[in-house]
Amino acid sequence: MHGEYKAPGGKLVAADVEIAGGLLSEVRISGDFFLEPDDALERIDAAVTGLPVTAGTAAITERVGAALGAGAMLEGFSAETVAVAVRRALTRASSWRDHDWQLVHEEPQDPALHMALDEVLAREVAAGRRPPTLRIWEWAAPAVIIGSFQSLRNEVDLDEARRLGITVVRRISGGGAMLAEPGNTVTYSLYAPGSLVAGMSYAESYAYLDDWVIGALTGDLGLHAWYQPLNDIATAQGKIGGAAQKRLAGGTVLHHVTMAYEMDAATMLRVLRIGREKLSGKGIPSAAKRVDPLSRQTRLPRAEIVGTLIGYFRRRHGLTRGGLTAGELSAARKLARTKFTSSQWTARVP
Repeated sequence: MHGEYKAPGGKLVAADVEIAGGLLSEVRISGDFFLEPDDALERIDAAVTGLPVTAGTAAITERVGAALGAGAMLEGFSAETVAVAVRRALTRASSWRDHDWQLVHEEPQDPALHMALDEVLAREVAAGRRPPTLRIWEWAAPAVIIGSFQSLRNEVDLDEARRLGITVVRRISGGGAMLAEPGNTVTYSLYAPGSLVAGMSYAESYAYLDDWVIGALTGDLGLHAWYQPLNDIATAQGKIGGAAQKRLAGGTVLHHVTMAYEMDAATMLRVLRIGREKLSGKGIPSAAKRVDPLSRQTRLPRAEIVGTLIGYFRRRHGLTRGGLTAGELSAARKLARTKFTSSQWTARVP
């Protein structure tokens, strides 16, 4: 069995594993990392060989670390990344290039329809009726999007949102509230099979699924960006965006990210109660410092940034242009009407 893992900002670690009698009978670790002394690689292989196939990441990490000792020098990887690569081999994890990724980039759509499309497309991937997909969102109207488990009244000033004509919707993933306005955000979703993140912890999968966007921001757009656990994309100038995830029963991972292209701190403070509490006594200038938008950092039009992200994903993982089917759009419209615009869902946590 073969497994690979590249930690964000690190080097690729590959694990080739054979099993017999419930044990790892032979393990070979390789990769483009740096390691001294020469015999350290043999020590890693020997440390993992003989472990039960049920050994978790923590147990493998401990065994590798003990075998290496304090004198070994590791660059671009760690004992933990070795452990993840081994677990990915044992769980028969897939890699990005094992899948034929499809791009969906449609015309602007209403907030409730975006929420519904996330659920519908994730289910279609789980059912095998749609290939793994990257969807770029375009917003037809401003919205406040709250996490699946957030209290509606604690997070949003509903009267102020109504006065400003801002729709309030609840997504199916966890995480915090955000304000999205047409032209001011860059939002995307990944609908991926569970095999892509097999062998990883929940936290590791966040960074892994967004490593490509860090690469695009750094390599193609010239920013010094990094992933800040658990779910933020940041630079030295401030936060750019945040991610959220939902694991569906069919094994599919829904992973979506919103990054700020422009910053409307005044409106955010009017409609998001949590923003008022965090920035109490500090005001709008402090809100703007917390988020440093892509427009200021890149000086590029939003469309060019979106095109750059798509191009980078295509080069790195492969991507063909697709679209929504009539059936998917019909199902999403129905779900938007029956679920995502209903008070039963939006106020399910009052």
